[in-house]
Amino acid sequence: MRVAMYYNNRDVRLEEIPTPRIGSGELLVKVLASGICGSDVMEWYRMKKAPRVLGHEIAGEIVEVGGGVDRYKVGDRVFVSHHVPCNTCHYCLNGYHTVCDTLRSTNFDPGGFAEFIRVPRINVDRGIFVLPDEVSFEEGVFIEPLACVLRGQRLARLMPGQTVFVIGSGISGVLHIALARFSGAGRIIASDINEYRLNAARQFGADETIYAKEVNPRKMREINKGRLVDLSIVCSATISAHTQALQSVDRGGTVLCFAPLEPGLNFLFSFFDFWNNGITLLPTYGGSPSDIVTAIELIRSRRMLLQEMITHRLPLAETGLGFKLVAEAKESIKVIIEPHR
Repeated sequence: MRVAMYYNNRDVRLEEIPTPRIGSGELLVKVLASGICGSDVMEWYRMKKAPRVLGHEIAGEIVEVGGGVDRYKVGDRVFVSHHVPCNTCHYCLNGYHTVCDTLRSTNFDPGGFAEFIRVPRINVDRGIFVLPDEVSFEEGVFIEPLACVLRGQRLARLMPGQTVFVIGSGISGVLHIALARFSGAGRIIASDINEYRLNAARQFGADETIYAKEVNPRKMREINKGRLVDLSIVCSATISAHTQALQSVDRGGTVLCFAPLEPGLNFLFSFFDFWNNGITLLPTYGGSPSDIVTAIELIRSRRMLLQEMITHRLPLAETGLGFKLVAEAKESIKVIIEPHR
């Protein structure tokens, strides 16, 4: 079968590898849509395991069922979760599924930028979700990233009427904007470094947009009727974005760290101001099983019009172009690969 083999962000090759053979309890899924995630182009994270087939935002159709599988059948349209929790460890039982050791070690084979994937037994048990008839394959690609966004805003306890500042208006930022608007945020402010993405932020629900270089506490007060914001959401993996988030949040507010910093990158901030102003600094990674279920229902009910976020639909042979578009972070929002196109 054909795969897009990742070597680095500028070197993604169309290669042939054997189609995976499934065993008892496993599934073979034909990948019909696979999204490029911002994490796919974080070279510091991906290069250490290259060459490999990436891709974890997938939807497709079951084409082969292993022995002992009776919950699914050939022809089922499915979303497949690449990481699945054990649901029984200390972390899972306390609601922190995304730090579970099992979740961090599971995956499907070889990756979503391939014509087919083998779904291991544990993923079949707790990581297969049948797509409702109302959800297309390309909409299914949004289930995983939307679940991540849902978990972040759930942990941040966003309440109706609050002011939200989203830093970085790529696909993660735009999803945060759309969800915050759906959830009743009072005012949504978005920043980025280019006009294309600021336009996208406005299209999907931002009330105000601002160039990243212009962000400062005085400007935020001008935009927000004399106050800083209740919730800053960092969707840009830079020190400056995290610094701006802390400077922009009001007393009693929250900074949601949605994008990570490369290991070894650190920044200083005033601990006294952080302490004295009652700021919550909150990291978030991934989505829990309940967030996946909620994401599917939001998409099914058309409460969020996600297809309009898709700017590029590319065949497997053009995955390299897709990586270039996402890594450049200029005139693209959601890039989807269609392996059988």
